[in-house]
Amino acid sequence: MAETITTEQPLSGWHKPDLDLSRADWQPGTQGAGDIQIAFVEGFIAMRNSDRPEAPSLIFTPAEWRAFVLNAREGEFDLT
Repeated sequence: MAETITTEQPLSGWHKPDLDLSRADWQPGTQGAGDIQIAFVEGFIAMRNSDRPEAPSLIFTPAEWRAFVLNAREGEFDLT
């Protein structure tokens, strides 16, 4: 049986604030391509699926965002 994770308790190692994203200025990803939007909130970068804006957002520190972008540019997340 699969383990259920609830959002009531913070995940182990989660050291990010509970950001209020209700007034975030969401912008489309690079060149408007894809299904993601990003917002800069309180020194963090939030990323969400534009097709499901009500779903949870990923929250990155600036260092995590930089690593994510650099690795994406190098093709680490390509499906091929």
